[in-house]
Amino acid sequence: MGMDRITFEGHGGDTLAARLDLPEGPHLATAIFAHCFTCSKDLHAARRIAARLASMGIAVLRFDFTGLGHSGGEFANTTFTSNVDDLVAAADYLRGHGMAPDLLIGHSLGGAAVLRAAARIPQAKAVATIGAPFDPEHVTHNFGDALEKIRADGSAEVRLGGRPFRIGRAFVEDVAAEKLAPAIAGLKRALLVLHAPRDAVVGIDNATRIFQAAKHPKSFVTLDTADHLITDPRDADYAAEVIAAWAGRYLRLESPAPPPGAPEGVVRVSESDPDGFLQDISAGPDHHLLADEPESYGGTDRGLSPYGFLAAGLGACTSMTIRMYARRKGWPLAHVSVDVTHDKVHAQDAGQANGGGGEKIDRFTRTIRLEGKLDDSQRARLLEIADRCPVHRTLESGARIETRMETRTDGD
Repeated sequence: MGMDRITFEGHGGDTLAARLDLPEGPHLATAIFAHCFTCSKDLHAARRIAARLASMGIAVLRFDFTGLGHSGGEFANTTFTSNVDDLVAAADYLRGHGMAPDLLIGHSLGGAAVLRAAARIPQAKAVATIGAPFDPEHVTHNFGDALEKIRADGSAEVRLGGRPFRIGRAFVEDVAAEKLAPAIAGLKRALLVLHAPRDAVVGIDNATRIFQAAKHPKSFVTLDTADHLITDPRDADYAAEVIAAWAGRYLRLESPAPPPGAPEGVVRVSESDPDGFLQDISAGPDHHLLADEPESYGGTDRGLSPYGFLAAGLGACTSMTIRMYARRKGWPLAHVSVDVTHDKVHAQDAGQANGGGGEKIDRFTRTIRLEGKLDDSQRARLLEIADRCPVHRTLESGARIETRMETRTDGD
């Protein structure tokens, strides 16, 4: 996945810092991610969701709102309305570069902001919210005793997430006046509402009210035990998977023609976690898998191991080859299943042939089950056909692997 550091002008003329996560393959659509209140574009959940969408061809712009993260301006002078204006400015930037946003994603107050901004971003076809409040004034519950001081003195310092932020009276008055219900009812876009029942910051009732106010098409998905910031990587991955699968129904992602010499297209493997072994595997916008190592080898066991994928390829190819032959012959094959196990075993003959005695070869064992009213000769023939499976032949004969290094300069 490529990533560009970019800047654009926010609502008040300040320079806003952003990252544009770009697909390594064809660019099929564009999304904007709006972070939670006082958070930043680099929150883990934002990074994971952006990476997952990029793997299916969706570029994602995530930026710091005015006065936060690496963006310029004074946070104390911002309001909910100014956040919405920053979102519109981000969409204008993308549109000016031929990447008008198709999807809007917002986390917490950023979710409320994308609901409000959608009407001003006409190209957007879908909106997804994560832990969003139905009433933006909900955020003031975190201000505690400072709320009265803000109203009386014009501003006050509030500690949020262990960090100090200066909140202005204009922000408090702006969120108090904001009513999202009409904007949600008139969204006229597909809506996905993601929320955790145990969210202690923004209660699940907010998601219920958002969902009830919206018109179809709309979807509601629970994030189970996730916290408000989606700090557990497994929860972030789940949210990313749901958004990616859901968005594919509304963005009309069309795979380009495969490149010469690759009739099935490109299978792209991209590291998901540099501290572990989890890998995103994509083949166009419609097919996504995870690869990992077992926990005993330092992985998280969230996907098949590389050898597991190899065994799966052999099993699938075997079953398909048998089915094609039986179908062509008109034989009464009702069902096929194939179990594949893999092991490395000592092979003295192979070792001796190579001048050594301790080498190992790979051994794949297949157990094939055929159901249906087949006679003995038909079963014997189908067992022979199994050995004609193209993956079987590739494994037996070996393959030539050519490797080249791609040189590029990342913006990160």
